[in-house]
Amino acid sequence: MLVETISRSATLLQKFKTIRARTESICQPLEIEDYSVQPVVDVSPPKWHLAHTTWFWEQFILVEYDPSYQLFHPDFAYLFNSYYNNAGERVLRPNRGLMTRPTVKKVYEYRQYVTDAIVRFCTTNPDDKVWELLEIGIYHEEQHQELLAYDIKYILGNQPTFPTYQGHFQPQKETQELHFIPIEEGIYTIGHQTDGFCFDNELGVHKTYIQPFEIANRLVTNREYLEFIDAGGYQDFNLWHAEGWDFIQKNEIKAPLYWHKVKNEWQTYNYEGLHSIDLDVPVMHLSYYEAFAFAEWKGMRLPTEFEWEVASQQFNWGQLWEWTGSAYLPYPNFSKVPGALGEYNGKFMVSLHVLRGASVATPPNHSRHTYRNFFHPSSRWLFSGLRLVK
Repeated sequence: MLVETISRSATLLQKFKTIRARTESICQPLEIEDYSVQPVVDVSPPKWHLAHTTWFWEQFILVEYDPSYQLFHPDFAYLFNSYYNNAGERVLRPNRGLMTRPTVKKVYEYRQYVTDAIVRFCTTNPDDKVWELLEIGIYHEEQHQELLAYDIKYILGNQPTFPTYQGHFQPQKETQELHFIPIEEGIYTIGHQTDGFCFDNELGVHKTYIQPFEIANRLVTNREYLEFIDAGGYQDFNLWHAEGWDFIQKNEIKAPLYWHKVKNEWQTYNYEGLHSIDLDVPVMHLSYYEAFAFAEWKGMRLPTEFEWEVASQQFNWGQLWEWTGSAYLPYPNFSKVPGALGEYNGKFMVSLHVLRGASVATPPNHSRHTYRNFFHPSSRWLFSGLRLVK
């Protein structure tokens, strides 16, 4: 038992070091001017991600458990807390891009200071709670690595010259012919059931009855979505939820995010500049509203999150997060841990929709069949697509 504990601790500490280095490698291609930009409220500056993920380790491990730890800077908790009300006051989300200070150089110094402190503290053989928090922190930073990919693309993809970014995250062509996989009706068990890590919103293992259905073996492609556009899908209110119709009218949306009509040809920004659309790549950067409308146009629908979980053993997934038709709600017997970490998932269980799977920007081994991602139905900057059900 002691050997297993030592092995797990060594593995977690090595993973911690790897994760910290990977976050910085994602930012490495950026110019210094790119680090502090916040074009819209959903997009956080890369500098903020670098600092917030560092504050997380400082706040939840070092401050709480290491009596010898000295804060890097007393203002950083206020500057780089995100939404944890239990952890104190913070800069409001829309104002993250107003901070030119601390400098990027100072933030990298902060990262190194806290990384060294975590490694040093973990060599003192802390109790099991610290190792649990270290694992949560690893998954937390991995989530921000994916958000960094989204935010960097938005920052660069909304500039007049469409600058390039090395080390881009790009889905591959869908090579399979479309067919539908039948799933039998029955009572299925939903939720995380193994001994490995999961988030609290995956817990509350329960059974649910599912009607028979058929689910596509692959994602919808740009070619198929372009047919929807050409058929007037964005002009036909009958296909849309009322809220979705209002959203696309108000924002004058006529195509997925990053699509531009250039000399009567659709082009898209994909980290390598503006290029012609690859018709066989999965369509991405769709809101839930758009995914729903496309499915309506096809005379089909989106899977529920439970249907997706049951069927996901039958197809490949991981190119894009896949919108489901399910609202983000708690499972039976869901409970939050006390304190700030209890705010991690539970308080967002209203007005959001579930996405399942993973994307090309999801860190390796981060996602699971039971993983529940969630965003507002209007969100488009994430790496999102859709899979049809009939």
